[in-house]
Amino acid sequence: MTLYVMRIGGFSIMIYSMTGFGRAEEQNDRYKITVELKSVNHRYLEFNIKAPKKFSLFESSIRNLLKEYAVRGKIDVFISYEDFTAGSVTLNYNRDVAAQYVNYASRMAEEFGLSNDLTVSRLMGCADVLTMEEVAVDEEELWKELEAVLRKAAESFRATRNAEGENIRNDLYAKLDHMNADVEKIIEREPGIIEEYKTRLREKTKELLEDAQIDEGRIAAEVVIFADKICTDEETVRLQSHIKNMREALKNGDGIGRKLDFLAQEMNREANTTLSKSNDRETSEIAVELKTEIEKIREQIQNIE
Repeated sequence: MTLYVMRIGGFSIMIYSMTGFGRAEEQNDRYKITVELKSVNHRYLEFNIKAPKKFSLFESSIRNLLKEYAVRGKIDVFISYEDFTAGSVTLNYNRDVAAQYVNYASRMAEEFGLSNDLTVSRLMGCADVLTMEEVAVDEEELWKELEAVLRKAAESFRATRNAEGENIRNDLYAKLDHMNADVEKIIEREPGIIEEYKTRLREKTKELLEDAQIDEGRIAAEVVIFADKICTDEETVRLQSHIKNMREALKNGDGIGRKLDFLAQEMNREANTTLSKSNDRETSEIAVELKTEIEKIREQIQNIE
């Protein structure tokens, strides 16, 4: 798998998706351990661990280890273990229990005048005469074996999240470029809107007054009021600032999902205000296009860790 990595100042800056998959397996003549990791989007970091009972004491250690590889997402952890050693369990003979069975069998035969047909094979089948117990394991050694496989799976898991994260980053860069171009169009369009309004106002006034002299001062005042009403300087400056900040955040690497989501909300707020101020068809169409692009960005950001 190819990883696309940005390098800034000699350091590798990565970005991660919240969806990913990783798998690792270790097998020798004593055991086989398999670990699978799957993740989907989630507001926080959440683990769902399914493992054999013998690994239950390591649940906290498993969580702490995986926190090194993920910041957000719902992660399913599947662990399987096969023990190939014959000595993994031991058979215990409970002599006292067997003696009680023999004693009671003899008493019953004597009291009721029955033949005592108790045999060794029957005695072995009596409850608790023979018991199976797991051999005590070396917890430190067992964790060492599990940890090695967990880290391999986690590295694979993080690689898939990074590959998808880089694709998302490239897509967001393209969308931000498109947004920036739209904002530039709005800025460039505003003087033309004012000039067109001024021309229309003069023509309308001339039509109404016919030969009377036009009060240029009044027209200028009306144009100023109109210009102030449709002015989107504040909104466009903020949009450009948010676009710049989002690009910077994308360069800074992992753990940025919440910040990007906040910036997208602020972008949407400014685009809404721009649209509400616009009384020009071209500007309105650009503002609607901006809102559409922001919504696409917000959807992509939901996938970022």
